[in-house]
Amino acid sequence: MDPDYSAQDVARCDLCKTAIAQSYCDFCHVNLCKPCIGEHISPDYGKHIIVAIHKRKSTLIYPKCETHQNEDCKYKCQDCSSFVCYHCTASLTHSGHKFLNLEELFSSSKKHIQYDREELDNNIMQEYKEIAIDLENKIANLDVEYKKLKTELSKQREEIHREVDNAIHIMEKENDEIKVKHHSILQKHLDEIKQLQSLMQQTLLALNEMEESNEVSSIIQYSSKNEEFRKLPPKVHVSVPKFIPKQTEREEFCRLIGKLTPLSTTLEERVFTAKKPNTSVRELLDEPEVLNTINAGHKYLRSVTCLNEEQIWTSGMTADIKCFNIQGVLQKTIQTKSDDMPLDIAVDTTGALLYCDVETRSVYKVQNDQTEEIITLQGWKPKNLCVTSSGDLLVTMYSDDETQSKVIRYSGSTVKQTIQFDDEGQPLYSGNCCIKYISENRNLDICMADFGARAVVVVIQTGKLRFKYTGHPSPTKNKPFKPRGITTDSQGRILTADRENHCIHILDAHGQFLRYIDNCDLRDPFGLCVDNNDSLFVCEQNKGNVKKIRYLK
Repeated sequence: MDPDYSAQDVARCDLCKTAIAQSYCDFCHVNLCKPCIGEHISPDYGKHIIVAIHKRKSTLIYPKCETHQNEDCKYKCQDCSSFVCYHCTASLTHSGHKFLNLEELFSSSKKHIQYDREELDNNIMQEYKEIAIDLENKIANLDVEYKKLKTELSKQREEIHREVDNAIHIMEKENDEIKVKHHSILQKHLDEIKQLQSLMQQTLLALNEMEESNEVSSIIQYSSKNEEFRKLPPKVHVSVPKFIPKQTEREEFCRLIGKLTPLSTTLEERVFTAKKPNTSVRELLDEPEVLNTINAGHKYLRSVTCLNEEQIWTSGMTADIKCFNIQGVLQKTIQTKSDDMPLDIAVDTTGALLYCDVETRSVYKVQNDQTEEIITLQGWKPKNLCVTSSGDLLVTMYSDDETQSKVIRYSGSTVKQTIQFDDEGQPLYSGNCCIKYISENRNLDICMADFGARAVVVVIQTGKLRFKYTGHPSPTKNKPFKPRGITTDSQGRILTADRENHCIHILDAHGQFLRYIDNCDLRDPFGLCVDNNDSLFVCEQNKGNVKKIRYLK
């Protein structure tokens, strides 16, 4: 059944207004019943696009070519940033230029719009709603709190009889003035919140319209406002004044009757954190077990990433990137563009394979057997990759002179964030070309296994250092801790490969050591990944094996 229509809301023909519409003109955007189709398409038969009602708005509306008037522009020139038709791609004007497929750009932008709409509707607006309710409750409770304060003042007034009436009256007036200020402070922040809520509602309506739109130009030029909305307003803390009575001689009552504490206002900074789905707690097994061993046939196996629960991609120190099913049967082999080894591989949210090539300083995307260069660096070389829960791409990289390292967050090929220094301006990561595998935890922390620093370095989503883990003392693990691969599971635990000591370290989300995986006859563990069922895949570098390990109950 078409999800956009219920039994109570059947699509009617826009021509006869009575019959149920089975078809839709994707050119004119009207619903049509079968008898009215002929009337609608006559006499301009060629321009109409009749599709089934459930496929309405599936035909993309491309911009027209300025040079070739009758041609649709289905490409974008990456060098000129202009829309071009098929004939333009072969013209001398665009000789040697790179072209992007507008349908793919449209699809990518639609996904970002859908993600932004869902995040804004389901997460960010809910946060603001809770903030507004909290402020409204505080305002509603002001009368109760200040009434209590008046009661205390009245009791004190009774104790010192009529001579204190004037003084109490002065303090009551002061109390009322403070209440007005208190109310004004809260109301000001509530008004600001409601203004932002209204702006988000307008943005949400615009996003809903864009999701339904087939207009390519406006869709691919879409720019997200969610980053602004993620910056939550500070939380207002305004404390109710306290009455402090004082026992004293009657002649001193005007001066020593007591006092009201001044109105205290503080602003507590808040950071928006996307809510993750609740996951049931899964405890660690006492003895992890190997479920399967896959011989990947790579020379110096380095990386593994899960395509899904049934397939994995692997890579080593050759130009081959291989896909296996979990029974170990080879499904596909891909050659890198430069015929050089990929330093790391990852799978994006669409199932496309990503790999980085240090020789070309590029990150490539492989989908439907087509390889596309999506990121090219200048003065830096890509090292390792991670696709985040939001669909962004994290790339670790080092400078040409091998003195600096950093992490860049990309949305498509656009830079969204750079992570390189701590709050004191000191480098977060070792400045060399050593391995720097990276993973995003379910709490959105960014976790890096920094081989050169001999540490796991974890920063929060904004890039602020959270902790560093430099190993766990053990009488049986006597080699220096030099982490290789890193991954995280549904419990927020961090797993990192200790090649020299032939084991895996498991940490909690706060960096506390939990245990080793060292009973599975592991040799030279390197790259790691965890699938959606929390099965761990471990690369044994020199053997060329991938071991699938169950380590959770």
